Amino acid sequence: MGATMKLSRREFVKLTGAAGAGLVLGVHLPACRPPDAAGDPFAPNAWVRLDAEGVLTVMVDRSEMGQGVATSLPMLVAEELDADWERVRFAFAPADPVYANPMFGLQGTGGSTSVRAGWEPLRKAGGAARLMLVTAAATRWGVPEAECRTEASHVIHDATDRRLDYGELVEDAARLSVPAEVTLKDPSAFRLIGTARRRLDTADKSRGTAGFGIDVQVPGLLIACVARCPVFGGAVAQYDDAAARAIPGVRHVVQIGSGIAVVADHYWGALEGKRALAVTWNEGETAAQTSEKIAQQFRTLAAEPGAVARDDGDAAHALTAASRTIEATYALPFLAHATMEPMTATAHVQADRVDVWAPTQNQTGSRDLAARIAGVPLEQAAVHTTYLGGGFGRRFELDFVQDALETSKAVGAPVKVVYSREDDIQHDFYRPASYHVLRAALDGSGNPVAWSHRVVAPSIMARWFPDSIQNGLDGEAVEGAVGLPYAIPNVRVEYRMAETGIPVGFWRSVNHTHNGFVTECFIDELARAARTDPYEYRRRLLADAPRHGQVLQTAAERAGWGTPLPAGRARGIAVHESFASIVAQVAEVSLESGRVRVHRVVCAVDCGPVVNPDTLEAQVESAMVYGLTAALYGAITIDAGRVQQSNFHDYEMLRMNEMPTVEVHVVSGHDSPGGAGEIGTPPIAPAVANAVAALTRRPVRSLPIRV
Repeated sequence: MGATMKLSRREFVKLTGAAGAGLVLGVHLPACRPPDAAGDPFAPNAWVRLDAEGVLTVMVDRSEMGQGVATSLPMLVAEELDADWERVRFAFAPADPVYANPMFGLQGTGGSTSVRAGWEPLRKAGGAARLMLVTAAATRWGVPEAECRTEASHVIHDATDRRLDYGELVEDAARLSVPAEVTLKDPSAFRLIGTARRRLDTADKSRGTAGFGIDVQVPGLLIACVARCPVFGGAVAQYDDAAARAIPGVRHVVQIGSGIAVVADHYWGALEGKRALAVTWNEGETAAQTSEKIAQQFRTLAAEPGAVARDDGDAAHALTAASRTIEATYALPFLAHATMEPMTATAHVQADRVDVWAPTQNQTGSRDLAARIAGVPLEQAAVHTTYLGGGFGRRFELDFVQDALETSKAVGAPVKVVYSREDDIQHDFYRPASYHVLRAALDGSGNPVAWSHRVVAPSIMARWFPDSIQNGLDGEAVEGAVGLPYAIPNVRVEYRMAETGIPVGFWRSVNHTHNGFVTECFIDELARAARTDPYEYRRRLLADAPRHGQVLQTAAERAGWGTPLPAGRARGIAVHESFASIVAQVAEVSLESGRVRVHRVVCAVDCGPVVNPDTLEAQVESAMVYGLTAALYGAITIDAGRVQQSNFHDYEMLRMNEMPTVEVHVVSGHDSPGGAGEIGTPPIAPAVANAVAALTRRPVRSLPIRV
């Protein structure tokens, strides 16, 4: 199952201390030190580098996997610095504790936290640099600082009609102390934040010069493919590498923790050498595992009470006393990530240092792992983050980085490990499968007076944060279920942890995907039982949740809810909160030759202040497509402990000709930023399923949708 970090939340925080902006501003990294020689950049903190030409380079401390952080994070700095956007650049930050994400205590990207975590620290970093430049200009002119203002990378003194470019001030500013306090702009004064800006990475990606993990080239580089046991948890019993070594280009065959690495001059030699290996595997206990056994295990666990995650009122009594109850069970499969760029990493382990080049979401974990495997001090371990060809949580794992490190150490040369698509799909850390039992009691008006939800699923947090599991409860496994926004007086949510032997990991919006699906499908079932329009039913139950209500109303109105549709079409609706943002979606659906066809999706989003509207719209569209693919096609099945799917012919993706028309409408409802990268995924499956149910008059209770 690859490398894991057996750390508690407290231990994660200890890695960096409290990573608030006030502590970070005074820190000078070796790569970001103040100028001590001509030509050095002005670097008052870990994020800002301003050179003598007035070019601002922002150190981006999150991974760019298409979500736009290489633009949105520099926008935060540039806003408070009053920088000319045409002179703004970015560079990926090195792995260093100063760049720890304050929302989860390590340098990493996930949980739709990039803008939320950087909202104040990066703005303060830009604001501090601006104050220092103003002081430098005012001192040079001999005028009060209060008489100076900044605009488009210039300090301006209106009274004397003088102005200085930031580049002219970097040497003077670098001699000043970093201010301890920074007053941030009022949002009404924003010039960049909230406006559509060109992405800083578009040109390189368009020209093909952007460096992804697969593109890494270093002197003496070798390529490796790894033969892994087809059964999870299995190990090498014995192997014969004679045929592999006879393949042209093969240099080494070495056993590492995950299997047998075949190392060659080029990928084809490594792949053919891997295929030529004769390996006998000790398959272990998981060899008897099947999807059917897992489903039966989940049903058995669901029959018994679980750890209580939410308990409002007395749901058990209300259900017993009710004259009318509704019950439903839902089942969702394991899902692979299937990133566009398969897993890859490059490592060079040397006697006194180690370098890793990786498309990683977990710089802290990669650096710690590199130092441990290489046996060098942490200061001698460097992580060079590349662009990511998709992440979706998969690249938070460390297995592919560990493969590269162990192989490089074994052969004494830099090695790039490359997964095939089959490796990628069959050796993933999957979105957990889950099983849900829901019961509700309705009063005479059809309103729910009790709600019971029992979740059965494997735990991701039990592996990453074992100390977070208390009395059998994984709080992350019930996210999206405990936060049910509807006005129901008696609510009980329980969790039963399942151990299946199948590795699970973070997947775009994680547990919100299954909990959002079942809660929004069940609400539709209650609306039908109450003979009430599902939109109006939700509106009634969201009287005490105005943000949800406004988002729901916006999506419904923009979609033309209640207006006539062409024959054979229906609309479905869903609303869900995740990562401090709320999204409602309306899907317009038909059935064509027994297949679901989604024609149009209207999304309404409240994620608080928006940094770059273009990026937000793209992310909501992207997340919707990811969730729609899962709703229509996604399923990883297990037989004899093996994943049955292997490539895109049997793990299908949404095709271009299946893409619906998508509209994204932003609703302003909160002063603090919410997440954006994952929030469009949870509502799409229930919106489509509810539309299908309207067409077929049968509820959809499992995914992928089959009609």
